Amino acid sequence: MNWIIFVTVCTSYFYLIVKSKKAMHMLQQNLYNMNHRYVKWIIKNPISVFISFDFLSVMFMILAFYLNQELWLILSSVIYVLGFFLIRMKDEKEKVHEKKPLVVTKRVLRLIFTTSVLYLIPSILICFYKESSLLFLLILGIMVYFVYFILWITNILNKPIEKCVYYYYYLKATSKLKKMSQLKVVGITGSYGKTSSKNILSDILNVKMIAHPTPQNLNTEYGLMITINNHLDKFDEVFIAEMGAYKCGEIRTLCKMVHPSYGILTSIGTAHLESFGSEENIQKTKFELIDSLPDDGIAILNGDDPKQLSYKIQSKCQKIWIGIDNHEVDLYATNIHCSNNGSSFDCFVKEENQSYTFTTKLLGNHNIYNVLAGIALAREFGMSMEEIKTGVRKIKPIEHRLEIKPIGSIYMIDDAYNSNPVGAKRAVEVLDMMPGTKVVVTPGMIELGVKEKEYNKIFGMQIANVADYVILIGEKRTQPIYQGLMESDYSKEKIYILNDVKESFPLLAKLKGKEDLYALYENDLPDSYNENK
Repeated sequence: MNWIIFVTVCTSYFYLIVKSKKAMHMLQQNLYNMNHRYVKWIIKNPISVFISFDFLSVMFMILAFYLNQELWLILSSVIYVLGFFLIRMKDEKEKVHEKKPLVVTKRVLRLIFTTSVLYLIPSILICFYKESSLLFLLILGIMVYFVYFILWITNILNKPIEKCVYYYYYLKATSKLKKMSQLKVVGITGSYGKTSSKNILSDILNVKMIAHPTPQNLNTEYGLMITINNHLDKFDEVFIAEMGAYKCGEIRTLCKMVHPSYGILTSIGTAHLESFGSEENIQKTKFELIDSLPDDGIAILNGDDPKQLSYKIQSKCQKIWIGIDNHEVDLYATNIHCSNNGSSFDCFVKEENQSYTFTTKLLGNHNIYNVLAGIALAREFGMSMEEIKTGVRKIKPIEHRLEIKPIGSIYMIDDAYNSNPVGAKRAVEVLDMMPGTKVVVTPGMIELGVKEKEYNKIFGMQIANVADYVILIGEKRTQPIYQGLMESDYSKEKIYILNDVKESFPLLAKLKGKEDLYALYENDLPDSYNENK
């Protein structure tokens, strides 16, 4: 190998490091291509995938190969070096705006190892077949250019390994649960409100018992296995398992792993409609939890949700219905009041024919539903109403879910996590209940399939009835919201369009008048949806 080819190989690898990190980040954010999410991201982002510095390097390599002139490789190396530093500079700027950076897990390390082996093959061939070195160098350059596809292939190649890793930890988790025979297992699922309901139930139960919820939003098979293997111990009395899904059968799989005897179904909506395919599939999937409960189990259901009322439940378990509008249920809330300090409401218990007054730091009717579910199950676990009241008062506001954050005289209502049509509507209703100037800051909703534009347009109409000002993040993505605002005769002078959510903070300070300002931050898109990338 002469020195020109050697330098070209080295510079291509340096460039590959920074480019593959971005590709790996997108693969991880798209759940390692679960339900073809990564492939769909590639199709939707052709500029990010195909318009890159190394395209010129490949062109120079082709000239070197066909003209048999290695001097073209010097230009190729220069492009790789320039590309390396420009991507590094861009990455440094984007770190400020990055919501969730690449997490270097063991799975990522396995992907890096397999990817490295693939890229070493042409380099080894260059060393052993010097007469064809330009051909193998060109192959290496093409592989660097198509790194997003190489990672997709690597992910496929690693599937057998990931299966072995999965079964190892699965057997370890199920074996541990079998030994904890006295452990009460609660499953919580729904289109939205799972994490909130889980944390609320945990705060209530921990007044009297030792309850252990899955941390953060670890609601997949791997998330449950991590929680069971690394966090559950012999002193825990209740295991609260949040259960998420992107397709039919996934909740049933989780139930087979942890065998819940208690289930809470929050609400059934259109979240992840694109991956489910239909609203009927969503309904069936969410009820996989309830249908998996044993005959002596207990299900907590939402009597205000038509999709829950209309479903024919297969399990013979006990059903406890909660509600706000529906007063034919077992527990319902009345006299709901919200302020910047939280909420208060009365809970009527049909079985006792009595009402109890509760106070909580949480906001919004959807949180009241989650509190009602916690109250209902806590009663079944033998807690007194006084103990439950104490638990409800102690409930900590849940991060990024209608969480009030005072910033001087500005109140930020942070509802940034995983916005959906029903949740967004309720968030706007909460904003409407607040005194002072009202502002909505949003990039819109995602993963709603063919109805995404329609739902965002409706969201714009809902905002128009409440907000004094609207700050849209991302001009392209928020077009449907803008259209909804315009059709509601909303003033253009009160609409601001920004490229990044961080630009909204100084703008809020300018909009602030004499009265308090409440800014609802509705949804925070992952980096794979950033229009600046």
